[in-house]
Amino acid sequence: MTDYASLIIGQTDLAAIKWDKDGLISAIIQDADTDAVLTLAYMNRESLQKSLDIGQTVFWSRSRQALWHKGETSGHIQHIVSMALDCDGDALLVRVRPVGPACHTGETTCFHRALSDFTPKDTP
Repeated sequence: MTDYASLIIGQTDLAAIKWDKDGLISAIIQDADTDAVLTLAYMNRESLQKSLDIGQTVFWSRSRQALWHKGETSGHIQHIVSMALDCDGDALLVRVRPVGPACHTGETTCFHRALSDFTPKDTP
């Protein structure tokens, strides 16, 4: 059995996580093979621990106020490859190998809707 706690967080102590006022941390989910950003979700202590225990993403649903094991009903689970805490300690980057699409709409990524009013500016 893989020791996900050491694989995922590595040298960073879980105590370094800065939970928000609701006890949550933002989790950016990224495809480990394509580098595509799949979704932004939230984890609480329980969902993070469950993710570490099973090696798949488990989130906290803010709308349902319940744990949400990604793919539990659809089969579109996300196998965790690695996790990294950002420099401020208030966001996680979770790299995964997804089984199926990340978005409930069936799209590969939740970020499939481009803003029509955005016009790129010249960059140096």
